Amino acid sequence: MCLYTKNPFRILLLAAFTLVDIITNTALAQRKLTLAQQNARVEDSTVIQKIYESALTTHQSYDNLRYLTHKIGGRLSGSNQEAQAVVWIKSLLEQLGLDSVYLQAVTVPHWVRGVKEKARLITTEGKAIRLDVCALGGSVATHGKLRARVVEIKSWAELAALSEQQIKGKIVFFNRPMNPSHVEVFDSYLEAVDQRSKGAIAAAKRGAVGTLVRSLTLAKDDLPHTGAVSYEEKIKKIPAAALSTNSADKLSQALQTTPNLLVELEMNCQQLPDIQSFNVIGQINGRSYPTEILTVGAHIDSWDLAEGASDDGTGIVQTIEVMRIMKGLHSERTVRAVLYVNEENGASGGVKYAELAKLSPEKQLAAIESDAGGFTPKGFRIDASDEVAERICMWDMLFKPYQVERIRPNQRGIDIAPLKGIAKALISLDCDDQRFFDIHHTAADTFDKINRRELQLGTAAMASLCYLLSKHGL
Repeated sequence: MCLYTKNPFRILLLAAFTLVDIITNTALAQRKLTLAQQNARVEDSTVIQKIYESALTTHQSYDNLRYLTHKIGGRLSGSNQEAQAVVWIKSLLEQLGLDSVYLQAVTVPHWVRGVKEKARLITTEGKAIRLDVCALGGSVATHGKLRARVVEIKSWAELAALSEQQIKGKIVFFNRPMNPSHVEVFDSYLEAVDQRSKGAIAAAKRGAVGTLVRSLTLAKDDLPHTGAVSYEEKIKKIPAAALSTNSADKLSQALQTTPNLLVELEMNCQQLPDIQSFNVIGQINGRSYPTEILTVGAHIDSWDLAEGASDDGTGIVQTIEVMRIMKGLHSERTVRAVLYVNEENGASGGVKYAELAKLSPEKQLAAIESDAGGFTPKGFRIDASDEVAERICMWDMLFKPYQVERIRPNQRGIDIAPLKGIAKALISLDCDDQRFFDIHHTAADTFDKINRRELQLGTAAMASLCYLLSKHGL
C-alpha cells in the first residue's frame, strides 16, 4: 500500500478507507487500465517474478558477504581493510561484464581507535567497578587517565538548568534511553541520536572535561555502541565515549547513592591526516535513454568494532547482485552501481558523487540505497515531488505479492542525501528494524546475524524497482 503523503487530512482518509481499498483496489484498478496498460502490467509482473526467482535461488550474495566479513572485516574509512574492500568490489563488478567499472577518488578522514578503551567507576571508598565502554568515532583521546566526577542528565533541559559551576571540570553522562513505545525502532533512534552526535559540543561549552552517552539500543546488554561524534572548531574538543546499556544503568544507580563518585576513562584514539580512498562505480548503459541515470548503491565503510556485516555489508552484496540481475534485462535507462566510501564518519563519498553528478550533463533519474541492515524488506521510503511519488506508487500492486508494497515518505539513505534537488527521487530500501539496533555499531555486527533468505528478498525488491524505473522512467 502506498502511504506516501505529507497531508495530515489525507492520512486520516487513508486510515478510514484502508479496509475498503484492500477489498476493491485490485478490481477498480483493472477496470481503469486500458488494454495496453493491462498488457504492460502483465509483462512487468512476469519479469518481476523472474527477478525474484533469480535472487532467491542464487547464493552468490551470501557467499560474497561471508568473504567480505571473514576475509576483510571491519572497514573504517582510511583503513587498510577499506582499501582491500575497494579492490575486491571493483573486481566483482568487473566479473559481471558491465559496460564500465571505475574508481572515483575521494578524500576521507582517517581516525584510529588505538588500544582498547577502559572505564571504571570509583566509589568514595576507593572501590573500582569496570564499565563497558568504547570511544565514539572521531573522539579525541584522554591522553592518559581522565578521572572526574560525573553529572547525569536525561534531557537538554536538564543540562541547560545546571550552572556552569555544576558542570565545569566534570564528565557529563547523557543517559536518555531510546523510547520503547515506538513500533519502528528507527524512530526511537532518531529521537535519541542527538545526545551522541552533539553531546560533546554542548558539554564542552559549559566546561565539561568529557562525555559519556548511553548506547543507542533498546537491548539490555554489555555491548557499547559506537557512532560519530561532532565537534565545533571554536569549542574545545573533549573525549566522548559510549557506555553499554547495562553499564549506563550501573553508573546511574551508583550515582543515586554516591553522587560524588569518580569515573576514570582511558582512550587512545587518534585523528590522522586525511587519506585518499575511492567510490567504486559500475555501469550498464541504457539502450534507449543512456543519459538518464538510475543509481543503486550502499556504503563500503563500516565501524571497526566488528565485521560490518549488517551495516553495510548486506547493502554492498545486494547492490552487486542487483547489477547481475539487471545485466540480463536489457535496461532501457543507464543503471549505475555506486559503492560509497566514508558514510559512517563524514559522508565524503556521497558528497563527491553528488558534486560530480551536478556538473554532468546526465539526467539523474533516481537514486536507491540499501543501508537498512539486510533484514526482511517491507517496501521503500521516498523523497520526491508528489507527482513523482504517485508515479512510483502506481507500482504498489506489482510488489504486493512479495509483501514489499509499503511506500512511504522520508528516505533514510545518508549517501544519496546530497543528491536532493539533483535526482528526481531518492529512495531507500525499508526493512524490518526490530533487531537492527541490537547489533548496530557494535562488536555483534557479524556474519552470523544475517539471514540468507532476508538478504535475497531485499535484493529482489531493489532489482524489481530498478527494472521498473529503467523501463518506465519518471
